[in-house]
Order: sequence, then C-alpha cells, then structure tokens
Amino acid sequence: MNRIDNKFNELKSRGRKAFIAYVTAGDPDLAVTKKIVLQLEASGVDILELGIPFSDPIADGPTIQAASYRALAGKATLKKIFAMVRGLRFTTDMPLVFMTYYNPVLRYGLKEFFASCRKCGVDGVIVPDLPCEEAADLIKFARLEKVATIFLSSPTSTPERIKDIARNSKGFIYYVSLTGVTGARRELPDDIASKVREIRSVTDKPVAVGFGVSSPKQAAWIARVSDGVIVGSAIVEIIGEKKSIVPRVYRFAKSIAKAVHGA
Repeated sequence: MNRIDNKFNELKSRGRKAFIAYVTAGDPDLAVTKKIVLQLEASGVDILELGIPFSDPIADGPTIQAASYRALAGKATLKKIFAMVRGLRFTTDMPLVFMTYYNPVLRYGLKEFFASCRKCGVDGVIVPDLPCEEAADLIKFARLEKVATIFLSSPTSTPERIKDIARNSKGFIYYVSLTGVTGARRELPDDIASKVREIRSVTDKPVAVGFGVSSPKQAAWIARVSDGVIVGSAIVEIIGEKKSIVPRVYRFAKSIAKAVHGA
C-alpha cells in the first residue's frame, strides 16, 4: 500500500470521506504553489492533485486551461515540478497525485517518469487522455515503481468498461460527474449516487467524484454518496484572481474540508 491507500483506510476507520484538492503546479509560480500545497494540507485536504501544465489541455475548461498557460509562461517544467515535490517531502507526508496528459509523460520517458515519481514522492498518476485500454506500458512501469494508476469513469462508461477501469485503477477510481470539460458548476447531475453505486457493484476500491464541485453544499452531498470529493476549478479560480492567494485558498478549502468531513 502507498500513501493513498493508507489515507483512505485511515479516513474509513474514522467514518470520514476524503477531500481531494487540485491545483496547477507552477501557477502563478512554483514557489507560490509550494506555499499553497502546505496551506491546503493545513486546511484539511487529505489528498492533493498537482496538475502538470500542458499546452493543449483538452479535458479542461477555461479556468484550468488559463492556469496551465500561466504556469507555462512562468517556465514551469516537469523537471522543476519533480524538484518541488522532492522539497515538499521534507515537510509533508500528504498523498500527492500528478494529473497530467500523456504527451509530457511520453516525452520524459515512461521508465524515467515513474522512477522520478518514486524518488520524489509522487504517489499516483492520472492521465485523462489515455484510456486504460491503451495504457499497458504506462501501467507496467507504474507498477514497477509502486505508483498508483488512477483511471476515469464517466456517465457514459459501459458496464464492461467500468470493470476494466476498476481492474486497472490503484488508489481510487475517479468518477467524472458530467460529460464535458472541467469547471465549477451551479448544479450537478442527479444520477451521481446511482453511478457511484454501479462502480461499487464491481469493486471495493474507493470512488472519488470530481468535475463541477464548487461549494460546501455540493461537497457535502457528494461526500454522502462517495468515498471522496475532488475540487479543482473553484480553487484555481481563486489563484487566478491573484489577490491574497494563499489565505483565500486556505479559507475556501477549509470550508470544503468541513463539509466533506462532516457529511
């Protein structure tokens, strides 16, 4: 087991659900990202997703796209992000997951990428543009380095595909609550609970729900029907406003953590 498994087991023993936050690494710069990560942990975040900035983020909406472009303009690179994570490991044991597109991984080299994940302390990887059916090489190298591969299930996933996703996922299964791209939503689909139950019918792995969650009320509802709540765009919006970033992110995340852990 790695830090992700241990965290879900710990939360389950306490009757709590996981609050999983997302930020884009290097937005607005890596020094601020490091401060944000530590403040998110202090606010009650259980697991953190670090987005690797990419020039063509097809699964992301305008908010995270803009964050990627800001990070790239600030010269954030995968090598620098690995170094930041290595530095963070001196002060935090919080599970860290990379959210990345396949191109940066392939260009870095699969073997080298997962070896660096292990050495720096990255616990899991999500690659939204690489379906599990085409991920044999990625899974092989991830397993060698004991890095969790987290795959996405969506409202349109068939029963057979859900089984494949469950079989190949480690750490948790990421349920995408709606079709389309990332972004905060005022309302979420009514069928989330039934979709989570469908996934749970074929696996006992934790199911976390993301895409669209933007308020404590939504987070509490999702927490009641899943094992974890993922919040990204609503946090990235605060960072993008460039005003008192760290304290505002802390206050918002703390309100979400209270809702998730109290559900």
